[in-house]
Amino acid sequence: MTNKLAGKVALITGGSRGLGAAIVKRLAHDGAAVAFTYTSSQQKADEIVRGIESAGGKALAIQADSADVAAVKNAVTETVKAFGRLDILVNNAGTAILAPIDEFSLDDFDRLVAINIKGVFVASQEAVRHMGVGGRIITIGSVNSESVPFPGASVYALTKGAVASFTRGLARDLGPRGITVNNIQPGPIDTDLNPADGSFAETLKQLVALGRYGKTDEVAGMVSYLASDEAGFITGASLNIDGGFTA
Repeated sequence: MTNKLAGKVALITGGSRGLGAAIVKRLAHDGAAVAFTYTSSQQKADEIVRGIESAGGKALAIQADSADVAAVKNAVTETVKAFGRLDILVNNAGTAILAPIDEFSLDDFDRLVAINIKGVFVASQEAVRHMGVGGRIITIGSVNSESVPFPGASVYALTKGAVASFTRGLARDLGPRGITVNNIQPGPIDTDLNPADGSFAETLKQLVALGRYGKTDEVAGMVSYLASDEAGFITGASLNIDGGFTA
């Protein structure tokens, strides 16, 4: 473990698998006490907690659906209750539903907005009530806010564009309080939901300048940097980590 984030407390939404799990483990490795939410993967969540604690770190898993406002607020409360403070919020929880616009159901639209936009707003609003100078809000957006080179992703892109705009506005709101707000926009990343050997992978690889999927650890590394003191002058930014997907 390193001490780059020693003394800091982080909350990561959607942290039991994939990219979220990589972020939880990286922030813990860098010295932060970490709380994270999960929806249904309790076994995986418990395994992550045990792994961090066995390495000498502190971790807490909290069951919370990011579409549930009360559950999101409670996750912040439980984090502060367990660790006494909150310095870093990583809005990682998100979902993707793809369909042509004339076939997109209102239920699916509401679900996307509830998790990808409303969940980010609620978590951020609640977190800043506990943050002081040096606080960090980091949201995992998507390069699809800027580039949508395939059909069916218009509503998903809408939600990620909203996140990018929210980041810029919130950076202005919180700058005087010494809190930074940034948006990380991954391109294709190798996860269970979007594997590098999946049916759509070869199509996506052709759009990436490096010709490969990104690794979850590569994104987690950027999160750790933005959470650290080294990134104190970066705010309001949407930072692509996409292998040249948008080049």
